[in-house]
Amino acid sequence: MSVRGRCAKVLPSELNKVCPERGDDPATHPRKMSDFEVVPNLQQSSSSVSKSRRKAHFPTGSNEKENLISWIPENIRKKECTYFVESSQTSDSGRIVCECGYLREQHLDDGAKPPIFLGKEWDPSRHIQEMPTDAFGDIRFTGLGQKTGKYVRVSSDTPPRVIYHLMTQHWGLDAPNLLISVTGGAKNFIMKPRLKNIFRQGLVKVAQTTGAWIITGGSHAGVMKQVGEAVRDFILSCSHKEGEIVTIGIATWGTVYNRESLVCPMGGFPAEYVLDEENQGSLSCLDSNHSHFILVDDGTHGRYGVEIPLRTKLEKFISEQTKVKGGVAIKIPIVCVVLEGGPGTLDTIYNAITNGTPCVIVEGSGRVADVIAQVANLPVSKITIALIQQKLSVLFHDTYELFTEGKLVEWTKKIQDIVRSRQLLTIFREGKYGQQDVDVAILQALFKASRNQDHFGRENWDHQLKLAVAWNRVDIARSEIFTDDHDWKPTDLHPVMAAALISNKPEFVKLFLEQGVRLKDFVTWDTLLYLYDNLAPSCLFHSKLQKVLLEEREHTAGSKMPRLQLHHISQVLRELLGCSTQPLYPKPKHTERPRLSIPVPHIKLNVQGSSLRSLYKRSAGRVTFTMDPVRDLLIWAVVQNRKELAEIIWAQSQDCMAAALACSKILKELAKEEEDTDTTDDMLALAEQFEHKAIGVFTDCYRKDEERAQKLLTRVSEAWGKTTCLQLALEAKNMNFVSHGGVQAFLTKVWWGKLCVDNGLWRVITCMLFFPLLYTNLITFSREKRLQPMGCLTRLRAFFTAPVVIFLMNILSYFTFLLLFAYVLMVDFQPTPSWREYLIYFWLFSLVCEETRQLLYDPDGLGLVKMASLYFKDFWNKLDICAILVFIAGLTCRLIPSTLYPGRIILSLAFIIFCLRLMHIFTVSKTLGPKIIIVKRMMKDVFFFLFLLAVWVVSFGVAKQAILIHNEERVEWLFRGVVYHSYLTIFGQIPSYIDGVNFNIDQCSPNGTDPYKPKCPETNADNKKPIFPEWLTVILLCLYLLFTNILLLNLLIAMFNYTFQQVQEHTDQIWKFQRHDLIEEYHGRPPAPPPLILLNHLQLLVRRGLLRRPATHHKLKEKLEKNEEAALLSWEMFLKENYLQHQQCQEKQNTEQMIRDIAQRVDVLAELLDLDRVKRTGVVEQRLGSLEDQVHQSAQALRWMMQALRGNGFSSGEDLPAVGSSRALDFKEADLEGKAEERRPPYHVLARNLLYPGSHTLRFPVPDEKVPWEVDFPLYDPPAYSADHKDMAVQDPFSLSLESLLKINYNTMDGLIDRQSFHGLYAVRDGLPLNPMGRTGLRGRGRLHCFGPNHALHPVVTRWRRNLDGSIIRKSLKKTLEVLVAQYPLSDVWALPGGSLEPGETLPLKLKWILRREFWPQFQNLLKQGTEVHKGYLDDPRNTDNAWVETVAVSVHFDNQNDVEMKRLNSFLQGCDPELCIRWQVLDKRIPLHANHKELLHKVSTLLGAYY
Repeated sequence: MSVRGRCAKVLPSELNKVCPERGDDPATHPRKMSDFEVVPNLQQSSSSVSKSRRKAHFPTGSNEKENLISWIPENIRKKECTYFVESSQTSDSGRIVCECGYLREQHLDDGAKPPIFLGKEWDPSRHIQEMPTDAFGDIRFTGLGQKTGKYVRVSSDTPPRVIYHLMTQHWGLDAPNLLISVTGGAKNFIMKPRLKNIFRQGLVKVAQTTGAWIITGGSHAGVMKQVGEAVRDFILSCSHKEGEIVTIGIATWGTVYNRESLVCPMGGFPAEYVLDEENQGSLSCLDSNHSHFILVDDGTHGRYGVEIPLRTKLEKFISEQTKVKGGVAIKIPIVCVVLEGGPGTLDTIYNAITNGTPCVIVEGSGRVADVIAQVANLPVSKITIALIQQKLSVLFHDTYELFTEGKLVEWTKKIQDIVRSRQLLTIFREGKYGQQDVDVAILQALFKASRNQDHFGRENWDHQLKLAVAWNRVDIARSEIFTDDHDWKPTDLHPVMAAALISNKPEFVKLFLEQGVRLKDFVTWDTLLYLYDNLAPSCLFHSKLQKVLLEEREHTAGSKMPRLQLHHISQVLRELLGCSTQPLYPKPKHTERPRLSIPVPHIKLNVQGSSLRSLYKRSAGRVTFTMDPVRDLLIWAVVQNRKELAEIIWAQSQDCMAAALACSKILKELAKEEEDTDTTDDMLALAEQFEHKAIGVFTDCYRKDEERAQKLLTRVSEAWGKTTCLQLALEAKNMNFVSHGGVQAFLTKVWWGKLCVDNGLWRVITCMLFFPLLYTNLITFSREKRLQPMGCLTRLRAFFTAPVVIFLMNILSYFTFLLLFAYVLMVDFQPTPSWREYLIYFWLFSLVCEETRQLLYDPDGLGLVKMASLYFKDFWNKLDICAILVFIAGLTCRLIPSTLYPGRIILSLAFIIFCLRLMHIFTVSKTLGPKIIIVKRMMKDVFFFLFLLAVWVVSFGVAKQAILIHNEERVEWLFRGVVYHSYLTIFGQIPSYIDGVNFNIDQCSPNGTDPYKPKCPETNADNKKPIFPEWLTVILLCLYLLFTNILLLNLLIAMFNYTFQQVQEHTDQIWKFQRHDLIEEYHGRPPAPPPLILLNHLQLLVRRGLLRRPATHHKLKEKLEKNEEAALLSWEMFLKENYLQHQQCQEKQNTEQMIRDIAQRVDVLAELLDLDRVKRTGVVEQRLGSLEDQVHQSAQALRWMMQALRGNGFSSGEDLPAVGSSRALDFKEADLEGKAEERRPPYHVLARNLLYPGSHTLRFPVPDEKVPWEVDFPLYDPPAYSADHKDMAVQDPFSLSLESLLKINYNTMDGLIDRQSFHGLYAVRDGLPLNPMGRTGLRGRGRLHCFGPNHALHPVVTRWRRNLDGSIIRKSLKKTLEVLVAQYPLSDVWALPGGSLEPGETLPLKLKWILRREFWPQFQNLLKQGTEVHKGYLDDPRNTDNAWVETVAVSVHFDNQNDVEMKRLNSFLQGCDPELCIRWQVLDKRIPLHANHKELLHKVSTLLGAYY
C-alpha cells in the first residue's frame, strides 16, 4: 500500500525530501470547518491578483505565492483520522489498517496510542478532525515537459464559495461562461474511433469557443482520460493563446497514487508528480492534461466517490453565480455530458435532472449511457422493470449478476424519472441530422432546457440570447433563437447589441443589424458614453482619456476624478485627427441636458457598476441622439483597433470616403504612440485597408462622374469636423489616395485655375511677358470651352489669378532678386548702399510681409498658436525664416562701418540659403521634383553616416596626435591635427610627417612657437630624427584608411543606393503627394509677385483692418447646400454598396479562396459519405415505419369498407378475411395510448420523488407499474417519516404506534379535522389509511399534519389581459388571461394564493396573508359565486402512503375591467411580510408555478376558452 503523505507532524529530514527549501510546519491546533464558515480575509485577498493580468495558466510570482501560502492554510482544511481503530480488513501488503484505511504509523502520534475509544465502533464524526491543509501549490508532471497545473487538498466539508474564491481570485481563473460537467466510466473503456474523434473535437470546441470550464474526476482513466487527451490534442494543434482550456479535476485524495509527493505544508512551487500507471494498483494517478486539481479529503484511504457530494455542491454554487462580461449578466449555465458509466453515473444523471441540469447522453459509448439512450424515446409507461432488466443483461453482461432485484427496481424508477424530464435530456447520436458535432448538441441541450423552462414573458428568449452572446456562438443564435417562434423587436436587441460591441463580437453585431437594429435609434449620447466607459484598460485611447481627465482635475483643483464626457473624447480625437478639424463633440453649455426615454426589455445588464438598461429607461424628456451615430460607433471601434467591427460599421456609413480617411489618420497617429510592436503593425495594416477602401469608392465615383467625384474631395464634411476628404488624406499622409488619377486631375485643374489644362506652358509664358496676346486665341479658358464668352478684364483677371501664372511670375521675380543680390555682393557692395542695394532691402521687406501673411492667415479660426505650429512644421518655411534672419543679421552688421566686411560675409551666407530655397520651386517639376525628394532623404543618411565617421576620425586623430606630438597646447592646431588632418586623410592628403621617410624639420616648429607651422613630432636631440614608432603609425593609418575609405564610404554608397531605390519606386507617389502643398500655397497666394505683392498686402490690410470684412477662404473647401449634399452622399453610398459587392465577388473568385472553398466542400462530402453507412439503417427504418403506417391505414379503410358491405347484406360474415395484422394493430393502438399517457401521467409523479422535500429522507423507489396497491410488490419496504410541526396547534401523532393510531377516526369528521375524501371511502391497513392513488415510497404523514386527506383551497383569480384602449389581447385567436399569483417568503417559485386549510377554518392561512382582514367575508362570497374546476386528489411532493393533499380549486373570473369587486380586491391586497410578492401575471403554459398549480390553471383556461 502506498505511503500516506498526510502527517501533521513532519520530521525535518522528511520535509526536506518532499518540500526542499522549506522549514518545519508551524504547530497548529486542530479546528473544525465550522470555524471557517465565514472567510475573514476574502476581501483582502481579492486584490492579490490583478484581474487585468489574469490567465488560466500563469507562473506564480513571489507576491501571489506569499499570498497563497498565507491564505490557504487559514481558509482550507484537510481531514485526519485521530484515533486508530483496527479494521477487519487488511492492506494490499497484508498489514493491519485502521477503519479509515491508513496504517498505524500513518496516524498522529496521539492517535496511534491506545485511547479510551479503543474497542468501540469507528465513528468518522468523532474520530476524524479537520486541520490546515498541507498540500497545495503548483503541480508538475515529471517527464512530461513543462506541464504545470494548480492543486489543493480540501476537506470534504469545505464550503463551495471558498473553493470558488480560490479558483477565481488566487488561481486567476476568469469566471466561466459555461460549466461542462463530464461524467461516466471511471475505468478505461473502448469507444468507436469515429465517435471518439467527434466527442473530443466537439467537447474542446464548445469549451474553447464559449470560455467554459470542464469538470471531471481528474484521474488518468476512463472518461477523464478521454477529456484530458482531447484537451492535449487541441493544445498541441493551436497556439498558446488559443490553447488555454480550463480543465478541473475533482478527485478523492485518498485514492490518488503517489500523493505523498504533493504534501508540502508551505506549498509546493512546484511539486513534482510522477504518473505511474503500472504500480498504482487499486489507486488512480492524476491526469497530466488537466490544468487544476481539487483533491477532496474525508480522512479515509482507498474509498472512491468521496468527492461526489462536494463536486455536486460546487457545480451548483457555480451555476448560481452571475457572470458579467461585455455588458451581459448571465447566470452561469451548467450541462452534464455522459459517456458510458456505471451505477455512480446513473446517480449523477438523476441528481442532475432533479436539480434542473440538462444532460447530454453520448449514445454508443456503452453501459448506462446506452441504456438511457435506447429507452429515451419510449413512453414512460413502456419503460418497465423487465425492459431495463433486458437492457442491463446486454450492456452489463460482465457485471449483470451483481444486480439484485431491488437494484433493478431502483434503476427502473430513476430511468423513468430521467426520461420523464425530456426537456432536460438530449441524446447525441452519431449521424443524427443537425447534430453532427457534440458542441452543437451541448449548446442545443442548454437552449432546449432554457426554452422549456418556466418563465415570465420574454425572459426565456432574452436568457437564450444572452447565453449565445456570452458564448460567442452566432451559429447557434441563428439556428435556435432567431426563428419564426419569436418576433424580435429592434429595440429589444439594443442591450445585447451594446454587449456584443463591448465584448468585440462582430458576428453578433452583423446579426443584430440583419435583424433590424438601426444604429440611428441605438446610438445615443448616453449609450456612447457607456461604450467609452467600458474601453479596455490596455487600450491606448483609454490611457489618453485618463490623461485628459487628470489634467482637468488638476486644472479645477478638485480631489475627485471628473466624469467622462463627450467633450473629453472630442479633445483626444482632435489631437488624432489634426488641428484642421473642428471638435466632433462640442463642450455643453449647460451641466444638465435632456435624458433618454426609450423603453427596453427587462434584461439585467451590468458592467463596472453601471446598468446599460438604465440608459434606455430615463425620466421623461426628449431623446438626444448623436448627429452621426455610424461615425460615433466607427470611431469607438477604430480607436480600439477592432478590425472586424470597424469594417462592419463602416459598411453602414453614409459619408464613407471621409470616414475611411479619418480612420486611417486616427490609426496612424495611435500607431506612433503605441508601444507594442504587434499592435502597431495591426494598426498600420488596418489604416492601409481603410485607405484602400477610400480609393476603391473614389475610383468608382470618378469612373461614374468626374465632376461629382471631385466635389466629394472638397466638400466640407460636418460630421468629421468641417474638414474635407482631401485634407484628411493629406493629414494622414495617404500617398496612394492623393496620387490617385482623379485627385491629381483635380489638383491639375486647380493649378491651372480658369485656364484650360491643355494650354502649353510656352503659351502661358509668352502671354505672361506680352499680355496683349491674351486677347488672341493663343490661350483658351475653361468657360470659353463651354461656349461662354469672356470679357477683356475677365480674361485678364482669370489669367493672372491662375496659380500656374502666379507661380511663374514668382519664379521670375525670385530669379531677378537672386541676380540682383549676387550683383550687389560681387560688384556693387559700397560702404554706402546703392539704389540697387536699397531695392534688395525693399524686395526682402515684401518677402517678410508675405511670410507674415502666411503665418497670420487663419480662415478656420484655429488661433495664432496653432497656426504658428502648422507654419513651422513646413521645412521650406523654416528655411525662409532662417534666410531672412541671417539676412537681417548681415544687414545690421553691414550698416555699421566697423563691421562692414563681416556683414558682407553674413549676407553671402544668406545668399546661399536663398539659393537653396530654389529647390522648393523645382518640386512642381515631374523630373526634378522626385530628385529633390531623394536629395532630402539622402541628407538624413549623411547625418547618420557622419556619426559613424566621427568615431573613427576622432579615435584615429587623438591616437595619432598623442603618438607624434608632445603637449600641443594650441587649440587651433589641436583641432587641425585631430579632426581636420584626419578628415583630409580619407581623401588622400596623408600628412608627410606620419612616417620618418618624408620628414622635414623645416616644415614644423620644434617648440610650437610658430603660429603658422605645426609642432614637430618627437625627434632625437642629436640628429633631429623622429623617434616615434613608425611601424605603429603606419599600421594605424592603414587600418584607418581601410575602415573609412573602404568600409564606411561604401556603406554610405550602399545607404544612398538603398534610399534611391526605395524612393525611386514610390517617387511618382511622393511627388504627387508633395505637389499638393505647392498648388495649395499658390492657390491662396496674392497674384502679384514681390515686391509688387505689397499692393495686395495693403489691399488686404484695408479690407480686414478698416472694413472688418472676414477672411476669404482660399483653401480647397466647398460648402454645399443641404439638398445638394444629401444627393451627393446618397450617390456616394450607392457606389459604396457597388464597391463592397465587387469586393465580395473578387474574394470569391480569388484562387486561394476558391481552393479553400473546394477543400471545405470535399471535407463535407467526405463526412457525408462517411455518415452514409450510419444513416442508411435509419433511413430504412423510417421507410419501413412509413410503410407500416400506410398498411395500417389501408387495413383500416378495407375493414371499414367490408363492415359497410356486410351491414348492407353483401356478406354473411362467415368467411370474412382478416384485414391487417392484429399484432400491428395492437402495436399501433398501444403507441397511441402511450402518447396519450405521455400527455398526462396515469399515476402521481411528484409524490414519488426520491428525496422527500424538507428532509434528508429518501423514498423507496416505486416504478410506474408498481404504484397501484393491487399490483403485488413483495420488495416494497418504505421508510417511515413524520415531521413534528411545533407551530401547528392540531396535528396527528408523531409516532406510528398502534395505540395512538387507533384513536383516529377515518372516513368521517374527527372532531374539527375532516378526514373524508372526495374520492369516497379509502382503505385503512394496520391503523393507517392508504393513499387512494397508490404507493409513494414513504410511510407516515411526512410534513402534512394529518393522516388521510389534508384538505386545501386554491382560488384561481383571473381577468382578461387588455391593451391601453381596453381591448382584450388575443393570441392564436384566443383571449389571454391574467392570473393573480404570489411568491411567499423562503420560496423561489410563484404559487396560486391558497393552501392547506386549518381545522375549522374556511380560508387558507396563506390566503389570509395576502388579503386584509376586512375583505375576508367578501372574498368568501366571491368563492361561492365562482366555478369549481377541480375537487379531489392533488399530486403533491409532500404526499405519502398514509397522508395526501386534496384540494378544491375555484375559478373567480372578472370579465369586466371596471368590475367593482376586482377594484376592491386590488385595493385590499396586502403583504404581512415585506418579502411577500403579489402580482397579476399573464397566463400561459410557461408561467413559473408549481406543477400541480399549472394543471389547475389549464383547467381554468379551458373553462373560459382562453389561451394557454
